[in-house]
Amino acid sequence: MFIGGHISTEPRINDRINVAEVRLVGPDGEQIGVVAINEALRLAQDVGLDLVEIAPTAQPPVAKVMDYGKWRYENAQKARETRKNQTNTVIKEMKLRPKIDAHDYDTKKGHILRFLRGGDKVKITIMFRGREQSRPELGFNLLSRLAEDVVDDGIVEYAPKQDGRNMIMVLAPTRKKSEAKIEHEAEKLRKEAERTADHDAEMKEHAQSRADAAERTKKKRGPADNMDPDIDL
Repeated sequence: MFIGGHISTEPRINDRINVAEVRLVGPDGEQIGVVAINEALRLAQDVGLDLVEIAPTAQPPVAKVMDYGKWRYENAQKARETRKNQTNTVIKEMKLRPKIDAHDYDTKKGHILRFLRGGDKVKITIMFRGREQSRPELGFNLLSRLAEDVVDDGIVEYAPKQDGRNMIMVLAPTRKKSEAKIEHEAEKLRKEAERTADHDAEMKEHAQSRADAAERTKKKRGPADNMDPDIDL
């Protein structure tokens, strides 16, 4: 009877490597060759490092002299960075008719570009009706044209293919979603900076207009009008 339990994914190190011999790799990546396990352990201890089994299924197993704690830390950092950069792939869908008019085509193309620039894939479906099914070239030509129109932002991941009454093509973004997000945030900050600059310029212009108006009023009143009425001449 098999009793399930935790299966360790950690490599065996030092005394836990219970084999007769290993193919040894030195701390700088140099190939030392096949040595007895006791000799490999001694070499690792002499330089104050660990013996780590890195290829347990090889014949004989491959072990490397290294700082195991540092190796684990660096691997954990890489794993965290990978998870941080990973994003869920979203597939948007856009449906078109084979005889779509120019205005609708431009509108649909705009949506597709927005999806691609946001880092999402787009599934384009051409829907055939009635006798249109006998003319698949209409759908193929439309999808080819669309692929050319968005070539700077998307690439064909799944070439046009007939699927019953429909023809399907999938476009993938040329940039990763994380990159698209960074660019979006940068564009957002740029626009906010422009709005702030425009507001400051407008306020400065308004203040200058008030100052100019006050100066014109002062000149119209003349010196006598500007004198203090309480002064006895």
